[in-house]
Amino acid sequence: MKKNILLTGASGNIGYQTLLKLLENGDYDVTVFDLPSKKNKKLLEKFKNKANIVYGSINDTELVNRIVAGKDVIIHLAAIIPPLADKNHELAQKVNFIGTENLVHSIKEFNPKCFLVFTSSISVYGDRTKDFWINVGDPINVSEGDYYALTKVVSEKMIRESGINYTIFRLTGIMGLPHTDPLMFHMPLNTKLEIASTRTTASALALACAHTDELNKNIYNLGGGETCRVEYAEFLKNMLGIYGLNFKYFKTEAFAEKNFHCGYYEDSHILNDILDFQHETLADYYAFVKQNTPQIVRLLTKIFARPAAYFLCKNSEPYIARKKKLQLEMGRYFN
Repeated sequence: MKKNILLTGASGNIGYQTLLKLLENGDYDVTVFDLPSKKNKKLLEKFKNKANIVYGSINDTELVNRIVAGKDVIIHLAAIIPPLADKNHELAQKVNFIGTENLVHSIKEFNPKCFLVFTSSISVYGDRTKDFWINVGDPINVSEGDYYALTKVVSEKMIRESGINYTIFRLTGIMGLPHTDPLMFHMPLNTKLEIASTRTTASALALACAHTDELNKNIYNLGGGETCRVEYAEFLKNMLGIYGLNFKYFKTEAFAEKNFHCGYYEDSHILNDILDFQHETLADYYAFVKQNTPQIVRLLTKIFARPAAYFLCKNSEPYIARKKKLQLEMGRYFN
């Protein structure tokens, strides 16, 4: 008999790759749940003959009750992520915590045998620039201003205390095809970074559906493993180089010195020992980005490398705080 899988947040970078992985497995009947935006419909409608697509809000309790019924596994990815989560606390609370609470309540009331795969974040450990080896049992210590991490902390606690069957994956820095993100300046250049690609992460999530007994009631750190570890300055230099930008044009004072997150997962092998998903290296990821970056983009970026770097640095929040001598913000970003 096929397993019935519910995937929330399927239009996101990880969600979309997870959907592809799930559909590769002939043993699963997949239901996709996401908001009815034009973008989401354009992305998901091509799967209408392969998956059951349901549009709606995670805060619609009656709809959530209906889609939870009859499911064997729920992979819950729907969330408001940074920087929006850190700017709109009400929305982040509504989706990330209350939405998850709705799912958990529906499981308890209508489908108590269902298994929840919940994605949390490395951000719950806070700033680890000085102590960069991270294990699941380490203290929770959210960085100042990281409201997204707070929503994950309270969601984890609620799930653990609910009595349902679950596993929690604390995701490391997940990398797809990059785009300009103001958070790139929030990470100190000396941060240790263990990445995982969206494809690697999706593999783990899809494989979890067949390992629920082993994973039940446990929390795991999900990272790419030893071959995906690098210092942020080197990672940034390589990524910028792929796009034709030179790292030397970027002002070091535009980057924060503290109060972010990430590190090396000392125990990321534990989840891999169960699921066997760590098959991509850092070099593989660089090659993937290069292959998917049009040559014309690299050429144009190279031509305008200096002004592009100037523009990005000028709009860095740590840089603005330093230049304007904003004492509160400087205390957050700098030692």
